[in-house]
Amino acid sequence: MFSWALIFLIVAIIAGVLGLGGIAGTATNIAWILFIVGLVLAVVSVIAGRGSRF
Repeated sequence: MFSWALIFLIVAIIAGVLGLGGIAGTATNIAWILFIVGLVLAVVSVIAGRGSRF
């Protein structure tokens, strides 16, 4: 997830430099959503890993 978020962030930066505001905004939003989803999945994975020890 984080690699895809980084890719979309780079696309947004390049689009912003080239003056493509709509594409830059969309790519930024996608990068933000992917980052949040990846962060949530990482937290759930850590919590699930700790809870399975009995």
